[in-house]
Amino acid sequence: MNKFDAIIIGGGPAGLAEAYALKSSGKDIAVVENYQWGGTCPNRGCDPKKMLLSGVQARDRIAQLKGKGFEDAPFVKWPEIEAFKDTYTSKIPEGSRNGIVSAGITAIDGSPKFISDNQINVNDDIYQADKFVIATGQRPSRLNIEGKENLLTSTDFMNLKSMPKKITFIGAGYIAFELATIASSTGAEVHIVHHNDRPLKKFDTSYVDALVKQLENRGIQFHFNVDTKSIAKFGDQYVLDAGDFNLVSDLVIGATGRIPNVDNLDLEKANVEYSHKGIKTNSKLQTTNPNIYAIGDVVDKDQPKLTPVAGYDARYVADVILDRTDKDIEYPAIPTLVYGSPELARVGISTAEAEKNPDDYSIVDQDLTKWFTYYRTNEPISKAKIIFNKDKQIVGATLMSNEADEMINYLTLAINKKMTHDEIVNTIFAYPTPASDLEYLM
Repeated sequence: MNKFDAIIIGGGPAGLAEAYALKSSGKDIAVVENYQWGGTCPNRGCDPKKMLLSGVQARDRIAQLKGKGFEDAPFVKWPEIEAFKDTYTSKIPEGSRNGIVSAGITAIDGSPKFISDNQINVNDDIYQADKFVIATGQRPSRLNIEGKENLLTSTDFMNLKSMPKKITFIGAGYIAFELATIASSTGAEVHIVHHNDRPLKKFDTSYVDALVKQLENRGIQFHFNVDTKSIAKFGDQYVLDAGDFNLVSDLVIGATGRIPNVDNLDLEKANVEYSHKGIKTNSKLQTTNPNIYAIGDVVDKDQPKLTPVAGYDARYVADVILDRTDKDIEYPAIPTLVYGSPELARVGISTAEAEKNPDDYSIVDQDLTKWFTYYRTNEPISKAKIIFNKDKQIVGATLMSNEADEMINYLTLAINKKMTHDEIVNTIFAYPTPASDLEYLM
């Protein structure tokens, strides 16, 4: 029997971070991966998506300066930018596996199943460990409708070798907004179909409405309150049927959320409880089996399912296993982003919560469109809602602009460090940059 101090199930960002952290303290570690070393983010998620968005950003900059130095903005050539993306993603699986092997960590390829509370079976080999850490992440969910086999996923979209002339996305969350933005920049006719009229529910309603309007301005068509019943294929086209609504497309992408990878682990045999939301853990990320931990996207928790959060979990659990801490995990303010065009970002206290508690919070809503940072690139819209507590400290923010991803990080730092307005004013930033606008936002 193969015995280890700890076995990590899942070779993505969370699992690899956990493995390296434990190995650095001399532990004998193994990592099991059943699909693609490196996990979702670098292979088929945030990293390749951001590479494809580089084409969107380049085109948008030119389009914004039409008549101000440029005549027209060319569409993104999908085969070329998709090939550019592949130059990065093609190296991830082998590089991720080789990295842990070089560090002295055992890499196991196969689908693990628990056979007891401290043993797993992989390819008919038995592995035992004192501790297990489950980091199996999530995968795209699929609508349970007639013709669901005709739906592609976000992973399929990332690997398209040609962009269809007309493409439909079902769902109006992060993934649909981002992939629709990418597709529209190639010249495709893009539709987003959603079952109700409130996309991106965790974001400020007025800012979401403004983002929808901006995406409509670039040609994306939204169809709200449409409950898809079936997807049928006729020749080379697909028909979305919702009873009183039909839409014909060349491809249909299901972007209706993600589900935790828990169903094939036989967790019951390890006394680990889980639900459709993920694995249940306590405040130390222990499962109902105290020797088994869960980290990252597979955990049933309120925090956003993001790669940096997974890494945070991994470092914390390593400290728990190595007896470096006995404190419960505490999360800082965590920024979340929708990489549309413009970008939409938020962190900390939401505007909805602030509005419900006017005695505790105040909201400052500013139109930044004419500020120099945005005026110089002729951005069509830039907005910021900043939330302050009774002590006039910033505790939340929602931003919309092409620079929202950069600005939200500055505001996250300010929130987590409880920085005062004077501390910001007395920090000298490079000028003119988005950072030099901070003193006017706080």
